[in-house]
Amino acid sequence: MNMKIYILGNELVEEDSLPLRILGNLRKDFKKIEFIELDSTEGLPEEEELIIIDSVINTDKIVIYTEKDIDKFMSSPNYSVHDFDLASSLKIAKKLGRLKKFKIIGLPSGMNEDIALKELKGIINDIKNGIC
Repeated sequence: MNMKIYILGNELVEEDSLPLRILGNLRKDFKKIEFIELDSTEGLPEEEELIIIDSVINTDKIVIYTEKDIDKFMSSPNYSVHDFDLASSLKIAKKLGRLKKFKIIGLPSGMNEDIALKELKGIINDIKNGIC
């Protein structure tokens, strides 16, 4: 089975761009993993276990969220489709029965790229080996 990891982010917003800035290195270091850029407003892919890398705020270390944490996610106020965020997408997918298991690897928005990449490599290897 080919492992897929979905990458979220916005290159135009500094606080939301870290996953995209390290994407090239991830692809180079993990040739057998398919890294796919994803816009959460377009709907989430249906996977047996969805793995996402995204930016997070209010933390200084990498965090991993699973389906058990979904009720803790805060959604932004949704006034238009532009306000629709990952938390909203996850909650809707779960309600529709399209989401069973997921891991969100949250990278602190201000984290150094080299540190993020080094720690993320360990996490991805742990996921591949069924440790995480």
